[in-house]
Amino acid sequence: MSDSALSIGLFYGSTTCYTEMAAEKIQAQLNSLFDEDIVDLHNIKDVNLTRTAEYDIIIFGISTWDFGELQEDWESHWEEVHGLDLAGKTIALFGLGDQLGYGEWFQDALGMLHDAIMPSGCNIVGYWPNEGYEFTASKALTEDKTQFVGLSLDDENQYDKTDARIEAWCEQLLVSWLNYLIHLDISVGK
Repeated sequence: MSDSALSIGLFYGSTTCYTEMAAEKIQAQLNSLFDEDIVDLHNIKDVNLTRTAEYDIIIFGISTWDFGELQEDWESHWEEVHGLDLAGKTIALFGLGDQLGYGEWFQDALGMLHDAIMPSGCNIVGYWPNEGYEFTASKALTEDKTQFVGLSLDDENQYDKTDARIEAWCEQLLVSWLNYLIHLDISVGK
């Protein structure tokens, strides 16, 4: 795609750089799929979440710490998350967690972020199958427990699967977004 006005904002918080590295891989993969630099990275440690207003498509990246806790940058901006105007925006989420060390809280922060933005009227895409993971419980599962509410990465125990998961997820997002854009063109043309 070229000459596109479409831009994607990817907002993440990262303490140990794993979420940042995943964000950079997602950015590179999506830029490659679109054949242009379409994804803007924003570390929420340095950028206010109100910048989400600049984008129609947003990706949020978060990691779960210890016993189901938010990553520190997200925790310090948590009240802002609840006040974001995300109505009509398309949102995708990804999370990092440790399924073996913290299997009872795997990806809980991802689930908390999902639950915090759901009431805003946004359209969430990018749910991810929970197959291939070993965990006891997670707040990030869909109601039927078959999927995570976003891409689930575990660089502690499954680093070797991260790149393939990111590639497949980005292709899934591309299909979702293209269908959304086609729908908009059809609606506008009526």
